[in-house]
Amino acid sequence: MLFEPGDIVKLKKPHPCGSQEWEVLRVGADFRLRCLGCDHQIMVERKLVEKNCRGIRKPGG
Repeated sequence: MLFEPGDIVKLKKPHPCGSQEWEVLRVGADFRLRCLGCDHQIMVERKLVEKNCRGIRKPGG
C-alpha cells in the first residue's frame, strides 16, 4: 500500500474515544498518526498499520 502524509486511514480496532479514523502525519519505518476523534498522536510501526488498515481516503477525495 502507498501511504502519504495527509491520508486518512481507517483501522481495524477503534481508539478508546470511539474513532477508527486516523490522519497520517509522517511516513517511514514508523508512522505518526493523529486520531480524528480526540487529536491524540501515536507512533506505530509500518507493518502494524499495513496489517490493520481497512481503507485509505486521500485528502479532498
